[in-house]
Amino acid sequence: MPRDEMELKEESIRGHYAAAGALLAGLDHAPRLARAVAVEPVAERSPGIGARPRFRSTTPGLVTRSVARPEGVRLAERVLAVGGDDLPGPLRAAVVQALRRALAVALAVGEAFAEATGLAELKQANLEARLPGARAAEFGELLSAEALAVLSVFANATAFLLAPQAGEVTVEVGAVEEILTDNAPLALHGALWELDQDIAAFASDEARLVAVVLAYAEQLMEKVRLRAETAPRLTAFTGANWRVAADDFPIAGFAPARKAKGTTLSMAFKKPSEVVGNHIAKYQAMRLAKMLMAYDFDRRMNPFAEMGGFIFTFMGDGKPGTGKTTLIQMMAGLLNDYCKVAGYPFRYQNLSIDNVDSYQGKSGQNAKAFITSVMDPAVIGFGTVDDIDQVAGKRGDRQSSTGQQEITAVLMEAFAGANTVVRGNCTFGMFSNYPENVDDALRQRAGARFLVDGPQSREDYIDILALLLGKNHTIPLGDHDLFAAQEIRRAVAESFARHGRPQEAGLVAVWQAVEGRLGRLDTIAKLGAYLKAIQEADPRFTGRAIKNITDAVKVRAMDFELPDLWMEDPEQFLFKDYDTKRAMIADMRTPITVDMVVQEINRYADSEFRYADKSDEAAIEGAVRDMRRMEEAKRRYLEGRG
Repeated sequence: MPRDEMELKEESIRGHYAAAGALLAGLDHAPRLARAVAVEPVAERSPGIGARPRFRSTTPGLVTRSVARPEGVRLAERVLAVGGDDLPGPLRAAVVQALRRALAVALAVGEAFAEATGLAELKQANLEARLPGARAAEFGELLSAEALAVLSVFANATAFLLAPQAGEVTVEVGAVEEILTDNAPLALHGALWELDQDIAAFASDEARLVAVVLAYAEQLMEKVRLRAETAPRLTAFTGANWRVAADDFPIAGFAPARKAKGTTLSMAFKKPSEVVGNHIAKYQAMRLAKMLMAYDFDRRMNPFAEMGGFIFTFMGDGKPGTGKTTLIQMMAGLLNDYCKVAGYPFRYQNLSIDNVDSYQGKSGQNAKAFITSVMDPAVIGFGTVDDIDQVAGKRGDRQSSTGQQEITAVLMEAFAGANTVVRGNCTFGMFSNYPENVDDALRQRAGARFLVDGPQSREDYIDILALLLGKNHTIPLGDHDLFAAQEIRRAVAESFARHGRPQEAGLVAVWQAVEGRLGRLDTIAKLGAYLKAIQEADPRFTGRAIKNITDAVKVRAMDFELPDLWMEDPEQFLFKDYDTKRAMIADMRTPITVDMVVQEINRYADSEFRYADKSDEAAIEGAVRDMRRMEEAKRRYLEGRG
């Protein structure tokens, strides 16, 4: 168990089973905020047996009046009756069990909150009619805070416990409305009443039942979280972390927990030897895969993230057909294999154009779910956004849809927002054939640049031809040492050396002017002058660019691969404690050199100049097309008048 977590005792949870079971068996609730819809009442399962006792919300000293008629809710029976089968199947039973367990956990957290804040004593004083008038406002605020905490934990635990039962079916249940915060019992009554309404309306079979409960739990969590942003006296809940050991369920304020399950990948993995060219991108992807494996699940931190040199976000760009998909397949395959050896859960997800939805707000929800899933601290995560120029909109671009703009906002906040925490358990790769069409601010949130330029040399083309032809031929190889050019260390050294001078024409001019004035760039002052000259040539070259460059330099200081043996035998490294892993990595660091800094400045600036040139050219071509259209329209207009 992580050091900052407290165990929520199992006996405390089980002590609330009776109350949780009673809530599911029957309760009366008069809706106050939501409007009841006409639903079929639950049929009596055993004729001749009277109705179960129903519970009303009662908090001593507090009276809640409502003109609405109380409605009987028998949620357990509602669930078991789904599908019309008199014999409850295992899926329906699992839903009831999950709801009971979630209610019990929520009540136990509410009890702990009341003890920690003094609310328990105030409740007793209120019961005995001796609550001081001066503390009435505090009492009301604490009751409301407890209600929010209990609602959040109930929804969170329900989603967590039912996650293994989720299938392919999804259901839109609409907005959650009956969120009552007078006190915890009333809050749970409102939640169970609205869940009963949704199940009656949408759950026609078992698969849809699970989908409805999960959809409702997700909506409830989000609504409660938003309500809690302005609510007082929640520090005792948000500042403490609990874990339910029996379920491995973490409770960290209003943050949703996720089942630490890996993704069953069906993609065709590629081995590093099958990636021809793209030497720097391949090398950095291979190193990044091993960096992720250094993550410590107990400390929930990665030594690389603490010491510098961890790549949290990166941008891979290149022309169509140069190997971006192959690079994704290679890195996902490496992580999948490493995690299998270590027994770690691995989760890969891709945010694609399919996640852009015409329904307002849905695209942003999809992007948030993608980010939350990959960043889950209980897994090793790899998230990709393929064709990001189509998925995320460019701000100010009238051709970008509202959904694309929503995704841009979510990604910008997640990748470098005020609340972004880089633990080192996950990384995000953005890939595009047209990076110039990506929003400038979003693109600059990519800490590393992987130029995916495909095969370049004569040897690269011979290697890729031989690789793709396979072995079903008798064509002689000829005078060539097969795959020798792909020897990663030599190829990477040559690729980095090429960046000792810039490649793009615009940057070459800046380089020559600065070098001609200052001589060799071998001091921090001269390097700073070069950076300023780049900024004068391209105003988009801001402080964030400097941070990305220095982060890349720190990666170069970690210019070593963790030995393959460490990945093959977890006892060698992966299963070591955090401090031991940190010391082992520190011993392998190399000093930062002037050449490293110059090469990383040029690599980053080259990419920005390349994007700017393409963006300007695209804008010019667009303007030319507009002018031609106007000329043609004018010609036709004049002909029509004649």
